[in-house]
Amino acid sequence: MTMAAVIESRTAQAPVQKLMSEIADVDIISDLAAADPVWRALESPEHVSTPYQRIDLLGAWQRAVGASEHALPFIVVGRDAEQRPLMLLPLALRNAFGVRVASFMGGKHTTFNMPLMDRDFAARADAGDLDVVLAGLRDHGGVDVLALSQQPMRWRDLANPLAQWPHQPSVNDCPVLLMPPGAAPTALLSNSFRKRLKSKEKKLQALPGYRYMIADSDAEVGEMLDWFFRTKPIRMAEQKLPNVFAEPGVEAFVRHACMARLGCGRRAIEIHALRCDAEIIALFAGVADGARFSMMFNTYTLSENARWSPGLILMRSIIDHYAQRDFRALDLGIGLDDYKRVFCKDDEPIFDSFIPLTARGRVAASAMAAVGRAKHAVKHSPALFRLAQRLRGALQPRTGAAKDED
Repeated sequence: MTMAAVIESRTAQAPVQKLMSEIADVDIISDLAAADPVWRALESPEHVSTPYQRIDLLGAWQRAVGASEHALPFIVVGRDAEQRPLMLLPLALRNAFGVRVASFMGGKHTTFNMPLMDRDFAARADAGDLDVVLAGLRDHGGVDVLALSQQPMRWRDLANPLAQWPHQPSVNDCPVLLMPPGAAPTALLSNSFRKRLKSKEKKLQALPGYRYMIADSDAEVGEMLDWFFRTKPIRMAEQKLPNVFAEPGVEAFVRHACMARLGCGRRAIEIHALRCDAEIIALFAGVADGARFSMMFNTYTLSENARWSPGLILMRSIIDHYAQRDFRALDLGIGLDDYKRVFCKDDEPIFDSFIPLTARGRVAASAMAAVGRAKHAVKHSPALFRLAQRLRGALQPRTGAAKDED
């Protein structure tokens, strides 16, 4: 049999299998402004991405937080033979432990990480396409390890093509509330729970000017954020948690992203609140894409009004708001906080991948994966988790403990 006959035979046996990758070129862009046109093009409705990967959000993070951490933009663009962008990976490059690590922009502030992709390409991308991306990165030679954390297995109706790379469960789970079309309000939150919240809300409704609102004007956004950055550090100190919002660049990033308006008119980060004339009572902020709302940060009042569970009341109002707009899911971010389980009964499968691109990257990728597995084991073992909490408490400064006892 001739070689041509062999090729013809293989093609006939697997008519739906692609014989070559759709990705013809892999570009690395190290400048946000240069990446802006292709990035925004891949945010359009005929493409697929999460709201965490919008350039208005990640650009703000890179300029404020990434720059302070000496992370450089490392934006990977896969194009077809006609130079049309099929996929964009919004990564940041930094040196860690003697190797060059590329990870998703956004750091700890993004719940989900994914490429931005042409929808048709995302639906049929296979291992061959992903191999071309890895080959392009190896040819570039600027990175040793891809450390790609907190990736959803699916986004809306599409499987995540990057799940074809070796992966493992992420350290934390992400509880999610699924919102079926036409579901009654009591199907999302039980009638008994709603009655309890309604009883508590009566106390708040007696306050002059009490209302649920979404910050719209720049003045409203600024007022909400001023209050948040005064209140959140106190709440975190009460819980003996480090104040991540005090880290370099974080406040500037949050303020810029909350002020940024998208093409649709919404903010890159939307702020929901309960307030009255005298004060802001509770605040939840997150990202939305027309089908899902994901919370990023929250806090509630230090006044006596905190006794009426304003955070739970606000969350109920947010759920009802998005259910009326035919959203299909809502999450409160990763983590095991008890209040999340009150609302979110299902879990979003999320995974991490640690892909070595060089010989020295192999050891680093293996170590990162091992650390991730160990953290996952601790978080999912009640006994190990309690031990970790006791150890963390024992390491708290004694001065802080004395202050709590006063």
